[in-house]
Amino acid sequence: MIVAVALETGGSASAAEWVRNAKPTYPCLIDERHTVAELYGMVNVPNAVWIDEEGRIVRPAEPAGVSDAIRARDPATGQLPEEAKALIERRRNFYYDAIRDWVAKGDASAYALTPEEARGRIGGRSEDDALAAANFRMGVYLHQQGFTKDAQRYFAEATRLRPQGWNYRRQMWNLDPESDAGELFWTTMDALGDRPYIQPIRMENMP
Repeated sequence: MIVAVALETGGSASAAEWVRNAKPTYPCLIDERHTVAELYGMVNVPNAVWIDEEGRIVRPAEPAGVSDAIRARDPATGQLPEEAKALIERRRNFYYDAIRDWVAKGDASAYALTPEEARGRIGGRSEDDALAAANFRMGVYLHQQGFTKDAQRYFAEATRLRPQGWNYRRQMWNLDPESDAGELFWTTMDALGDRPYIQPIRMENMP
Protein backbone atom coordinates (compact mmCIF):
# COMPACT_ATOMS: atom_id res chain seq x y z
CA MET A 1 0.00 0.00 0.00
CA ILE A 2 1.15 3.52 -0.80
CA VAL A 3 0.44 6.21 1.80
CA ALA A 4 1.34 9.82 1.00
CA VAL A 5 1.92 12.39 3.73
CA ALA A 6 1.94 16.14 3.13
CA LEU A 7 4.11 18.01 5.63
CA GLU A 8 2.07 21.19 5.93
CA THR A 9 1.52 23.26 9.07
CA GLY A 10 -1.32 25.06 7.30
CA GLY A 11 -3.30 21.82 7.30
CA SER A 12 -5.99 21.06 4.77
CA ALA A 13 -6.47 24.76 3.99
CA SER A 14 -3.01 24.75 2.36
CA ALA A 15 -2.60 21.15 1.20
CA ALA A 16 -6.06 19.87 0.26
CA GLU A 17 -6.17 21.60 -3.12
CA TRP A 18 -2.87 19.96 -4.15
CA VAL A 19 -4.14 16.56 -3.05
CA ARG A 20 -7.38 16.94 -5.00
CA ASN A 21 -5.57 18.08 -8.14
CA ALA A 22 -3.30 15.03 -8.01
CA LYS A 23 -6.37 12.72 -8.05
CA PRO A 24 -4.59 10.07 -5.96
CA THR A 25 -5.81 6.48 -5.79
CA TYR A 26 -4.19 5.92 -2.37
CA PRO A 27 -4.57 7.48 1.11
CA CYS A 28 -3.17 11.00 1.49
CA LEU A 29 -2.60 12.35 4.98
CA ILE A 30 -1.70 15.86 6.13
CA ASP A 31 0.87 16.12 8.92
CA GLU A 32 0.59 19.58 10.45
CA ARG A 33 3.30 18.95 13.04
CA HIS A 34 5.85 17.31 10.70
CA THR A 35 5.81 14.33 13.07
CA VAL A 36 6.34 11.77 10.30
CA ALA A 37 9.43 13.64 9.09
CA GLU A 38 10.90 13.65 12.60
CA LEU A 39 10.18 9.97 13.23
CA TYR A 40 11.63 8.77 9.94
CA GLY A 41 14.45 11.28 9.46
CA MET A 42 12.99 13.03 6.42
CA VAL A 43 14.73 16.32 5.66
CA ASN A 44 13.40 16.96 2.16
CA VAL A 45 10.55 16.05 -0.17
CA PRO A 46 9.74 13.84 -1.85
CA ASN A 47 11.13 11.20 0.49
CA ALA A 48 10.05 7.58 0.69
CA VAL A 49 10.36 4.86 3.32
CA TRP A 50 9.79 1.19 2.53
CA ILE A 51 8.05 -0.71 5.35
CA ASP A 52 7.19 -4.39 5.15
CA GLU A 53 4.11 -6.23 6.49
CA GLU A 54 5.82 -6.75 9.85
CA GLY A 55 6.44 -3.04 10.30
CA ARG A 56 10.18 -3.35 9.59
CA ILE A 57 11.90 -0.54 7.73
CA VAL A 58 13.31 -2.11 4.57
CA ARG A 59 14.73 1.11 3.17
CA PRO A 60 14.94 4.25 5.37
CA ALA A 61 14.10 7.73 4.15
CA GLU A 62 15.63 8.51 0.77
CA PRO A 63 14.76 10.69 -2.27
CA ALA A 64 11.86 9.05 -4.08
CA GLY A 65 13.36 8.88 -7.53
CA VAL A 66 14.38 12.54 -7.77
CA SER A 67 17.85 13.99 -8.06
CA ASP A 68 19.98 17.12 -8.25
CA ALA A 69 19.33 17.18 -12.01
CA ILE A 70 16.59 19.72 -11.30
CA ARG A 71 19.35 22.26 -10.61
CA ALA A 72 20.24 22.31 -14.31
CA ARG A 73 17.28 24.61 -15.01
CA ASP A 74 17.76 27.83 -16.98
CA PRO A 75 17.50 30.65 -14.39
CA ALA A 76 15.89 32.96 -16.93
CA THR A 77 13.18 30.61 -18.19
CA GLY A 78 12.99 28.02 -15.43
CA GLN A 79 13.14 25.29 -18.08
CA LEU A 80 15.26 22.15 -17.85
CA PRO A 81 17.54 21.00 -20.68
CA GLU A 82 16.31 17.89 -22.46
CA GLU A 83 19.19 15.79 -21.13
CA ALA A 84 18.30 16.75 -17.55
CA LYS A 85 14.65 15.87 -18.16
CA ALA A 86 15.69 12.51 -19.60
CA LEU A 87 17.93 11.76 -16.60
CA ILE A 88 15.15 12.65 -14.17
CA GLU A 89 12.76 10.36 -16.03
CA ARG A 90 15.24 7.47 -16.07
CA ARG A 91 15.90 7.75 -12.35
CA ARG A 92 12.20 8.00 -11.55
CA ASN A 93 11.37 4.93 -13.62
CA PHE A 94 14.31 3.00 -12.12
CA TYR A 95 13.08 3.78 -8.61
CA TYR A 96 9.50 2.79 -9.41
CA ASP A 97 10.72 -0.48 -10.93
CA ALA A 98 12.78 -1.14 -7.80
CA ILE A 99 9.67 -0.74 -5.65
CA ARG A 100 7.74 -3.12 -7.90
CA ASP A 101 10.58 -5.64 -7.64
CA TRP A 102 10.46 -5.46 -3.85
CA VAL A 103 6.66 -5.83 -3.79
CA ALA A 104 6.96 -8.93 -5.97
CA LYS A 105 9.97 -10.55 -4.28
CA GLY A 106 10.01 -9.23 -0.73
CA ASP A 107 13.30 -9.78 1.08
CA ALA A 108 14.65 -11.58 -1.99
CA SER A 109 14.60 -8.32 -3.95
CA ALA A 110 18.02 -6.90 -4.76
CA TYR A 111 16.77 -3.55 -3.47
CA ALA A 112 15.62 -4.75 -0.04
CA LEU A 113 18.14 -3.99 2.70
CA THR A 114 18.81 -6.41 5.52
CA PRO A 115 17.84 -5.18 9.02
CA GLU A 116 21.50 -4.46 9.72
CA GLU A 117 21.93 -2.49 6.50
CA ALA A 118 18.76 -0.52 7.13
CA ARG A 119 19.81 0.36 10.68
CA GLY A 120 23.21 1.42 9.39
CA ARG A 121 21.61 3.94 7.05
CA ILE A 122 19.14 5.37 9.54
CA GLY A 123 21.82 6.84 11.77
CA GLY A 124 21.26 8.62 15.07
CA ARG A 125 19.58 11.86 16.04
CA SER A 126 22.02 14.51 17.17
CA GLU A 127 21.45 17.12 19.87
CA ASP A 128 21.26 19.78 17.16
CA ASP A 129 18.54 17.78 15.36
CA ALA A 130 16.48 17.63 18.56
CA LEU A 131 16.97 21.35 19.21
CA ALA A 132 16.01 22.13 15.61
CA ALA A 133 12.76 20.18 16.01
CA ALA A 134 12.01 22.01 19.27
CA ASN A 135 12.65 25.40 17.67
CA PHE A 136 10.50 24.48 14.69
CA ARG A 137 7.59 23.49 16.91
CA MET A 138 7.91 26.69 18.93
CA GLY A 139 7.85 28.64 15.67
CA VAL A 140 4.68 26.83 14.61
CA TYR A 141 3.03 27.56 17.96
CA LEU A 142 3.92 31.25 17.85
CA HIS A 143 2.73 31.53 14.26
CA GLN A 144 -0.61 29.98 15.18
CA GLN A 145 -0.94 32.44 18.05
CA GLY A 146 -0.41 35.35 15.68
CA PHE A 147 3.20 36.19 16.63
CA THR A 148 4.54 35.93 13.09
CA LYS A 149 7.81 37.81 13.56
CA ASP A 150 8.73 35.89 16.71
CA ALA A 151 7.87 32.64 14.91
CA GLN A 152 10.27 33.43 12.08
CA ARG A 153 13.16 33.75 14.54
CA TYR A 154 12.53 30.23 15.83
CA PHE A 155 12.17 28.89 12.30
CA ALA A 156 15.48 30.50 11.36
CA GLU A 157 17.16 28.89 14.35
CA ALA A 158 15.74 25.49 13.33
CA THR A 159 17.28 25.81 9.87
CA ARG A 160 20.59 27.00 11.35
CA LEU A 161 20.77 23.94 13.59
CA ARG A 162 19.73 21.58 10.79
CA PRO A 163 20.83 23.23 7.53
CA GLN A 164 19.96 20.14 5.50
CA GLY A 165 16.36 20.41 6.78
CA TRP A 166 14.70 21.72 3.63
CA ASN A 167 11.27 20.86 5.02
CA TYR A 168 11.84 23.43 7.76
CA ARG A 169 12.94 26.02 5.21
CA ARG A 170 9.93 25.50 2.96
CA GLN A 171 7.52 25.78 5.86
CA MET A 172 9.21 28.91 7.17
CA TRP A 173 8.99 30.60 3.79
CA ASN A 174 5.39 29.54 3.19
CA LEU A 175 4.26 30.88 6.55
CA ASP A 176 5.96 34.25 6.10
CA PRO A 177 3.44 36.56 4.39
CA GLU A 178 6.23 38.91 3.33
CA SER A 179 8.42 36.33 1.59
CA ASP A 180 8.44 34.96 -1.94
CA ALA A 181 8.81 31.25 -1.19
CA GLY A 182 9.64 30.30 -4.78
CA GLU A 183 12.37 32.90 -5.18
CA LEU A 184 13.88 32.08 -1.78
CA PHE A 185 13.91 28.37 -2.63
CA TRP A 186 15.87 28.79 -5.86
CA THR A 187 18.20 31.44 -4.42
CA THR A 188 19.05 29.22 -1.45
CA MET A 189 19.52 26.20 -3.67
CA ASP A 190 21.83 28.08 -6.04
CA ALA A 191 23.88 29.25 -3.05
CA LEU A 192 24.78 25.62 -2.28
CA GLY A 193 27.42 25.67 -5.00
CA ASP A 194 28.95 22.19 -5.29
CA ARG A 195 27.09 20.87 -2.25
CA PRO A 196 24.14 18.62 -3.12
CA TYR A 197 20.54 19.72 -2.68
CA ILE A 198 19.30 16.13 -2.92
CA GLN A 199 21.54 13.37 -1.66
CA PRO A 200 21.94 10.59 -4.27
CA ILE A 201 20.04 7.37 -3.69
CA ARG A 202 22.38 4.56 -2.66
CA MET A 203 20.93 1.91 -4.95
CA GLU A 204 22.95 -0.32 -7.26
CA ASN A 205 22.81 0.60 -10.95
CA MET A 206 20.85 3.80 -10.30
CA PRO A 207 21.31 6.03 -13.42
